[in-house]
Amino acid sequence: MSIDDAFDELAASLVGFYRTWVVYLGLELGLLERIRAAGQAGMEVASLAEAAGCSLPAVRAWANAAHASEVIDLDGSTARIADDVASVLLDEQTPEYLGGQFIYSVIASMDHAALATAMRSGQPMAERPPRYHRAIERLTRQDIAVFFEEALGFLPDVVPDLMRGGDILDLHCGGGRWLVAMAKRFPATRLVGVESEPDSVARALRNADAAGLADRIRIEAREVEAIGYDRAFDLVYFQHALHQLADRPAALAAAYRALRPGGRLLALSWCLPSDLDAYRTAHGELIAGIALDELFQGSPLQTREETVAAFLAAGIPAPEAIELPSDATLFHLRRPAAA
Repeated sequence: MSIDDAFDELAASLVGFYRTWVVYLGLELGLLERIRAAGQAGMEVASLAEAAGCSLPAVRAWANAAHASEVIDLDGSTARIADDVASVLLDEQTPEYLGGQFIYSVIASMDHAALATAMRSGQPMAERPPRYHRAIERLTRQDIAVFFEEALGFLPDVVPDLMRGGDILDLHCGGGRWLVAMAKRFPATRLVGVESEPDSVARALRNADAAGLADRIRIEAREVEAIGYDRAFDLVYFQHALHQLADRPAALAAAYRALRPGGRLLALSWCLPSDLDAYRTAHGELIAGIALDELFQGSPLQTREETVAAFLAAGIPAPEAIELPSDATLFHLRRPAAA
C-alpha cells in the first residue's frame, strides 16, 4: 500500500466517524423519520427544523453533512432519503436494520475516555450507565429480526411447536424486547425472563406491561447461574448474551437443566472471526470494533470454537453451530426426548 492509499483509507475512517454522528442525530431527533414520511416530495430544511423543535442553523448544518455522507439527498433546500437507506436505518423488523448499531456506537463511545486507562490496568469498567443499557436495547432489535427472519428458517419444526404453546425462558433478557416479540408471535406460550441489571429489569417490566403482556411474561431479577429450574421449559434462549456472563459453563449447565426432555437450547451470537483473514471483511472490521468495547466492560466476545468449548465445559453436548446470512451464529442443542 502506498502512502497515498494509506492516507485515503485512514481519512475514510475519519469520514465514517462523522457519518456515524450524522446518522445518530438523524435518528435521535427524528429527522430521518420525518424526511422519509415526506416521501418523494421531500421536506424543506426549515420545515424539518420546526417539526423537530431544533435550531434551523443546526439542522441546516446537519443536512449538509448528511448530504455529503449520502445519507440523504439535498435538492436546494429540500431533503429526501432513498428507500434502501431509510430501510436500513429505520426498519427495526428486518435483519438489515443498522439504526441500533449507530445509536449504540455513539452512546458506547461516550465512556471511551476511560478506555486507555482500562487497557493499561487490565481492569474493565465496573458498570456502564443506564444510557448504555438503553442503547443495547435499541441495538438488539436487529438481533430479534435476525431470530425471526433467519434463525427460525433453519429450524422449521420449532414454529409449529411454539404455535401449540409451551414455556420459554430468556436468560439475560435485557429490556425484554425478544420476550414481547415472542409472546405476540406465539400467543399460546408462557414466558420468563431472567435479568440481573436493575435498569434492564425495570425496562423489561415496563415493556411487558406496555404491550399488555404482563400476565404472560414474568421477569425475574437474579443471576443466570442461580435460576435453579429443573426440566421446566421447552425453549431456553440466550440473545447475544453468553459472552456477557462471568461463568459461561455454569450458565449453560443451568440452562440445559431447565430444559424438558425434547426441549431446545438456542444461543444467538455475533462471534469473533476464527482467523485473521476474516477480520479483513466489513463484518470482521465491525465486530472487531465492537469487541474492543465489550472487552472494556469485561465481556470479551468469543469465536464459534470458543463458544462450543463452553458448552463442553458445562458437561453438556456440543451444539450445532448454524451460520446465518447476517453473519450471526445460532447455536442449537436439543435435549434428548428420553433424558
